[in-house]
Amino acid sequence: MRFLSDNAARVHPRVWEALRAADADDFPYDGDALSQRLDEAFGALFGREVTALWVATGTAANCLALSAMVPPHGGVVCHREAHIEMDEGGAPGFFLHGAKLMLAQGEGAKLAPEAISAVIEPIRDDVHQVQPHAISITQASEYGRVYRAEEIAAISALARQRGLGVHMDGARFANAAAFLGASAAEAAGDIDALSFGCVKNGAMNAEAILFFDPVMADVVRYRRKRSGHMQSKGRFLAAQLLAMIEGDLWLDNARAANAAAQAIAEQGGERLMHPVEANEVFIRLSPDEREVLRGIGYQFYDWGADAARFVASWDSDLGEARALGQAIADL
Repeated sequence: MRFLSDNAARVHPRVWEALRAADADDFPYDGDALSQRLDEAFGALFGREVTALWVATGTAANCLALSAMVPPHGGVVCHREAHIEMDEGGAPGFFLHGAKLMLAQGEGAKLAPEAISAVIEPIRDDVHQVQPHAISITQASEYGRVYRAEEIAAISALARQRGLGVHMDGARFANAAAFLGASAAEAAGDIDALSFGCVKNGAMNAEAILFFDPVMADVVRYRRKRSGHMQSKGRFLAAQLLAMIEGDLWLDNARAANAAAQAIAEQGGERLMHPVEANEVFIRLSPDEREVLRGIGYQFYDWGADAARFVASWDSDLGEARALGQAIADL
């Protein structure tokens, strides 16, 4: 009974169908008909002009997006537990050619303007100190917390005031939008680039970098090639992205994952470490208690010495999720 990671979820049948349909002659790289449809399709989803570039991984999406905003001598303000800091193996430094991650605090792995200001205000405006060039936030955060529209607006206002770019790591963007009951545009807010996650939500190996500034996209087209992410059969990545967003499969899958997470959390009580707002549940459990659950057959990650993380996926069985919640309550 798998609640280890949404990265381990199955590929959705509609994505497989799209991949099979894409297995036909077409132009290579991003010259195919499917890749050429991405800008219009994502533009319709967000209700504004969008340039969409496919890549194979969320790490590449995050780092290539940031590379358009941050020079090698600059910095990116992010939460100290952000994925780009904790789980990308130094990729930001590699893609950004040495740019610095400037770490801020925030409850639930979320940033607020005050926390960002605490990092950037002490920096002198001279060549001896790294200057901030962008802010990166995660929707939903590493602890499954969701930014509301007013929170993103406040961060964006600070960024505009300081001349900083705004990037959103949206590996679980769909789960955030589903929780909010919001449109894609409302869940994203006023940002410059979004890593629109699909792999955790039913795709096989396709993520989208969405640019709301076409100049940034033009820069990243070259950097995508230079970094080895310009796939020769790009139509297969484009097919997955279109299958996810056309017909709102991205939202349907996220709603299913969120519902399973809520089923786990319903009986969590005081064991819950964070409000459950997306598809991740963090539970206080002793090592012995974790072994009891594993003995029953549940798969999950330890989260420090006395906690565990359970992640629901689009294909999680709701009955198994409810049974897990009961098993936790019975400990």
